[in-house]
Amino acid sequence: MNDKREILGWTMYDWANSAFSTTVVTTFLGPYLLSLADAQGGVNILGYIIKPAAFFPISTSISVGLQVLVLPFLGAIADYTHLKKRMMTLFAYLGAIATLMLFLIQGDLVLLGGLLYIIANVSFGAAVVFYNAFLPDIASPDQRDSVSSKGFAYGYLGGGILLLLNLILFQVMEDTALAVRINLASAGIWWILFTYLFPHKRLVQRAPARQLPEGESYISHSLRQLFKTMREMYTKYPASLRYLIAYLVYNDGIQTVIVVSTSFAAEELGVGASSLALLVLMIQFVAFAGAFIFNAVAQRVGAKKAIMSSLVIWSGVVIFAYALLYEEWQLWILGVALALVLGGSQALSRSLFSQMIPQGKEAEYFGFYEISERGTSWVGPLIFGIAVQITGHQRSALVSLIIFFVVGLILLSRVDVKQAMLEAGNDPEGVIL
Repeated sequence: MNDKREILGWTMYDWANSAFSTTVVTTFLGPYLLSLADAQGGVNILGYIIKPAAFFPISTSISVGLQVLVLPFLGAIADYTHLKKRMMTLFAYLGAIATLMLFLIQGDLVLLGGLLYIIANVSFGAAVVFYNAFLPDIASPDQRDSVSSKGFAYGYLGGGILLLLNLILFQVMEDTALAVRINLASAGIWWILFTYLFPHKRLVQRAPARQLPEGESYISHSLRQLFKTMREMYTKYPASLRYLIAYLVYNDGIQTVIVVSTSFAAEELGVGASSLALLVLMIQFVAFAGAFIFNAVAQRVGAKKAIMSSLVIWSGVVIFAYALLYEEWQLWILGVALALVLGGSQALSRSLFSQMIPQGKEAEYFGFYEISERGTSWVGPLIFGIAVQITGHQRSALVSLIIFFVVGLILLSRVDVKQAMLEAGNDPEGVIL
C-alpha cells in the first residue's frame, strides 16, 4: 500500500477518462448529434421518429439503464478473479475506441453516433467500478481521502486541458463540423494514451480475495450476491447503509445541478454557446483546486464534516441562483463556488465509502455504489422537469433541488462513521472522524 508509483498510475486514470466527460458528453456530442438529427427531421428507428432534441438524452438514458444491468456482474468478476486490472483496462480501451470512431459520424449516420456513444458510456461506467475497487488496495485508510481527492483533481485538470485545446481548434477552424469530429476523436486518443501509460503500466493486480463457490457461474452468483449485499448491508452494516442512502440523496442533487446548469444559463440569462463552453472550462480548472482544498479540510475535521460543509455551500449556490442570479457576471462567480465544492464533495464521498466496505468485497460494494447511483440519478432531473412543467420556469424549479441537499445533509449528520468502520471490520485508528 501507499506506493507512490502505483498511486500515480491510479490517479492518472481520472486524467485519462475525464476527457470523455468534458469534451464528448458535456460540450460537443449533444449539440452535434442534434444538428445531424435536425437535418434529417428526426431519427428514424424502425419507423418511429425520435425528435432531434430527444435523441441524445434518450441515448444517455439507455446507456445508464444498461449500466444498471451490467455492473453487478462486473463486481463479482473483480472480487472472485485476478481480472480486476485487465477488465478495467479492457473497458477503458473499448470506450476509448468507440469514442475515437465518433470521428466517422456525419450526414445520415446519426443513429450510429448514438450507438457508439452508448457503448462508450457503458464502458466508461464499467471501467470506473474496477477503478474505484482499486482504492482500498493501493491506499491505507488514513491516505484514502488524499488519494481519492488527487484522482478527482487530476481528472478535472486533464479534462480541462484537452477541452481548452479543443475549444481553440473549434475557434480557428472554418469547417466547424470537422472540428467537432476531430475534438470527439481526440478524447478517444487521450483516453487510450493515458490509460496505457499509467494504469496499464503501473497498477498491480492482487490475488482474488475470494473464490467462486463450486457449481456457480459469475452471472448466477452475481445476481445472488447483489441481493445478498442488500440484505447484508441492512442486517450487518446499517451505518454503511445509512451513509449510502444519504449519498444517493445529496448526489442526486449534485448531478441534477450539473445537468440543468447550462440550460438554465442559456434560457434564463441568455448566455451564448461560446460563453457556456468557457464557463465549463473554468469550472474544470477551479474544481482541480477545489478537490485539494476540501482534502485539506478533511485532514483537519474529517471527511464527513467536510462533505457536510460542502452541502451547505451547494444549498447556498442553489438559493443564490433562485433569488439573485440575473446577470452573466454573477454566473461566473457562482460557477467558481460550484466548482470549489464539486470535486471535493465527490472525491470525499468515494473515499469515505471505501472506509465502510468489508475487506475482500471492494468491487462488489463499489459496484452496488455505482448501481445505486445510476439507478437513482433520474429522480432529480425528473422532479426538476415536473417543476418546470408546473411553473413554466426553470428558476422556480430550482427550489425543488434544495430539498436534496437539505435532506442529504440531515441524513449524513446521522451517520456514525466509526461505527460503520467497526461493523465492516476496519480499524478506525489513524482516521479523522
